[in-house]
Amino acid sequence: MMKFGLMFDFRNPAPWARGYPEFYRAQLDEIVRAEELGYDNVWLTEHHFVEDGYNPAVLPVAAAIAVRTSRIRIGTFVLLMPFHNPVRLAEDAIAIDLLSNGRFDLGVGQGYRAEEFVALNQPRSQRTSRMAEGIDLVHRLFTQTDVSFAGKYTQVSGMTLYPRPVQSGGPPIWLGCRTAKATERAARMGFHLMATLGPDPAIPYRAALTAHGRDPQAYNIAQLRAVYVAPTADQAWADAAPHLHYMMVMYAKWLAEANDAEGDRAIWEIKSPAQLRDSPLAEALMIGTPAEVARKIDQFRTEYTCTHFVMATQLPGLDPAKATRSLELFAREVMPRYRTDG
Repeated sequence: MMKFGLMFDFRNPAPWARGYPEFYRAQLDEIVRAEELGYDNVWLTEHHFVEDGYNPAVLPVAAAIAVRTSRIRIGTFVLLMPFHNPVRLAEDAIAIDLLSNGRFDLGVGQGYRAEEFVALNQPRSQRTSRMAEGIDLVHRLFTQTDVSFAGKYTQVSGMTLYPRPVQSGGPPIWLGCRTAKATERAARMGFHLMATLGPDPAIPYRAALTAHGRDPQAYNIAQLRAVYVAPTADQAWADAAPHLHYMMVMYAKWLAEANDAEGDRAIWEIKSPAQLRDSPLAEALMIGTPAEVARKIDQFRTEYTCTHFVMATQLPGLDPAKATRSLELFAREVMPRYRTDG
């Protein structure tokens, strides 16, 4: 059965900005309501030095969610591993695991936004090795005692973390992947997979799992899509388009600067919110009535392998009350279709 999760980036852009304490409270209230509605996961995503306040501190926010909820799983999609000390990260992740009574998932990635590496005076060329080394050490600290580790960036001797995590083996680890090398790395290290728009990485990922002697059925694949439902398609597009456009213009700029994957330099060009509805991207954007969005999910499931469907509904600047109404409508009229099948 496919699980449904929600992405929160805590962005508060100037055209729609509200006071940050009020905004954070509204986001947490929305997450509590999502738990009541039966959503399976809430995912947090990280960036730094962005004027709209893009969440730079996912672990404290995860801890806040842990104490406001009792069932929904809490995860990072993704935490930028090169910017974190692995020992400190492992200790913080265990603390969230304890606060949530075993509901925390740790998803990590290597990062791509050039400005972050420049500001932190960290060579971007080191990001892959920092990520791989860092998450290797975190995993060892979750699963082993008396850990000694002689890495390029971090060295420890005879280290055991206390308290130990609630979850056996520690919080599940996921890797964010946009390239074939990253996908193979996730399989080789035995971590779950996180993907966004683009070709489905599930086939090479599962093949690589098999090649490394792992059972593909034991591993999860999360796929992220923008989703917004309303009673009419006109209302859905009117509510979502300005915020989608804001988000996609910024991501297009960042991806073009990074140029990590084929097509990043010209990933999309949408000049105004009004153009979104009739653009080639409209089919990938799951915006519309419950019936229209369900049709798109059905099509998505024929083209992609997905155990965890992650919905970006709380778009940057969108009134949290509108996002909550969309989540309520989706939970009532769309989600039940996928709760009884395999």
